[in-house]
Amino acid sequence: MLKSLLFSVIIALTFAAKSWAEASNPVVNMQTNLGSITLELFPEQSPETVKNFLSYVDEGFYEGLIFHRTIVGFMIQGGGFNKDLVLKEPKDPVINESQNGLSNKAGTIAMARTRHPHSATSQFFINAVSNRNLDAQGSRFGYTVFGRVTEGMDLVMKISRLPTAPKGMHRDVPVEPIVINKIVRVEPTASASAND
Repeated sequence: MLKSLLFSVIIALTFAAKSWAEASNPVVNMQTNLGSITLELFPEQSPETVKNFLSYVDEGFYEGLIFHRTIVGFMIQGGGFNKDLVLKEPKDPVINESQNGLSNKAGTIAMARTRHPHSATSQFFINAVSNRNLDAQGSRFGYTVFGRVTEGMDLVMKISRLPTAPKGMHRDVPVEPIVINKIVRVEPTASASAND
């Protein structure tokens, strides 16, 4: 009887641990020349987008790229250009998953794209404020939210307020380059709801 009870407890704990592990969202740490930003990603809501982003992370694609567009009261954008504003060749575009129920709230990370809805590749932006105008509306695609800042929002705000100037064909380029030294996966902790 005791053996049977003990076995049942072990099985229950095993399933609970497995369930918790499956519920844990991927976490990455973005290390810049000004500090770091930790991001929790949401593969359940944005599976293709998270897969795409993590493929760039795992390849070290973002190392040495910059935040090339920062706008106070809006967002900070990076993941495409180096300090000389030379575009790093990305992979094929990813499908737009903006109709996933997630909103471009302050502190969320979303995919940058052209006017074509399915044109996002490597570039992303972090919302400094709530930008619900970037959300999908009915059948109109928006900008795919795929994660959120869990640590380092103060740095996001700092970057968004740094002095910018036009440079070549680009506007709103930080005067002093904000370099992404690397983005690495880290062990997830207990995850929160994507809608929190």
